[in-house]
Order: sequence, then structure tokens, then C-alpha cells
Amino acid sequence: MTEDFDTSMMKRCIELAKRALGRTSPNPMVGAVVVKDGRVVGEGFHPGAGKPHAEVFALQQAGEAARGATVYVNLEPCNHYGRTPPCT
Repeated sequence: MTEDFDTSMMKRCIELAKRALGRTSPNPMVGAVVVKDGRVVGEGFHPGAGKPHAEVFALQQAGEAARGATVYVNLEPCNHYGRTPPCT
């Protein structure tokens, strides 16, 4: 069985999120992947409470390539102000 692209990108998000295993409490473990034209142009994970979220790291790595790209995240981006500003 061949895995579809979306599924493989979500699995990559989970792999990235696991890099912070045991260090994110009370926040969840989150990974993000930025894809443009079928190619990964940025990745990131949330390293711990009060630190930038996964999306921030992934978008920084992608730079200008993020324009018109798709962002995969294993958790819905936050929409509230806490220790860090919202990702949306």
C-alpha cells in the first residue's frame, strides 16, 4: 500500500513533535512542515512552554519559500495570547 503525500507529511509532523518528548508540559508536542511544489522547505517543532511554536520555526526556516506554500501541523494552530502570541 502506498502512503499518500498528506499522510506522510502528517507523520513527519509527529516525528518532529517527538523531538521535544517530556519537555513541553503543560503544552502539547507539536511539529510543523512547510511544503511548496511537493518539496519540504521548512520544518519545526515546539521545544517547550513559553518558547516559539512549531509553526514559527518552520516558517522561519522556509523564509520567502513559505509564500503560497502549504503548512502541515499535527495540532490546530492556536488563536489566543498566552506566553507567546497566537499562530493564526
